[in-house]
Amino acid sequence: MNRKIALVTGASSGIGRSVALGLLDAGYRVVLAARNAAALDSVVEEAGPDAASRTLSVSCDVSDSESVRRLFESIEAKWERLDLLFNNAGVFTPQCSIEDLPYEQWTQAVNVNLTGAFLCTQRAFRLMKNQSPAGGRIINNGSISAHSPRPQAAAYTATKHAITGLTKATSLDGRRYNIACGQIDIGNVVSDMSNLMAQGTLQADGSLMVEPRMKMDNVVRAILYMDSLPLEANVMFMTVMASHMPFIGRG
Repeated sequence: MNRKIALVTGASSGIGRSVALGLLDAGYRVVLAARNAAALDSVVEEAGPDAASRTLSVSCDVSDSESVRRLFESIEAKWERLDLLFNNAGVFTPQCSIEDLPYEQWTQAVNVNLTGAFLCTQRAFRLMKNQSPAGGRIINNGSISAHSPRPQAAAYTATKHAITGLTKATSLDGRRYNIACGQIDIGNVVSDMSNLMAQGTLQADGSLMVEPRMKMDNVVRAILYMDSLPLEANVMFMTVMASHMPFIGRG
């Protein structure tokens, strides 16, 4: 059984929930973090009674430094180490052209998508470099938008491009501590958050198009593979997407 300890942020729904369940199924001990404590409880319940002793649920707002500090203090108090951080927590902003984007929505996206990943990475570094044995892995949830933007999504696109920079900087700074950092860029997956793709979503030419989606278990398997490597090896960037989604070329 895998005895690694993993932290998944944004674990109450979507990709984070599925990855947390997948890690538990693979034998990890998993810290589930999200703002909605009741939703976290439902993840633990779904994982089954055998997984209860291997979970730690912590209500956390990743955009708040004190909340992140308490999260990592809870991890250290319970298990004294961390082997994997999946920086997954994120928010979308409603579609609108950049000149109409409210400042509050911009700052929310930056605070959660970028600052939240930074704060968790910073705390993970401090724990991973001092634990015994030292080292660990950080996987950032980027996006197809880290490479190619959707129309009317300036805040989300900008923060996901910034995640790529954070991934590279983290990988570089982590070398001396045996901390590997990579990024997974995920295309359309079947979830409540992607229902719009199945109905028709805005394209660059102004048209609406139904976009192909892939099953969520493809993402879970990708994360498990990235963390299956020894720390001497790293998947720096991985793109997992529905084969026919409009990303490569012109659609």
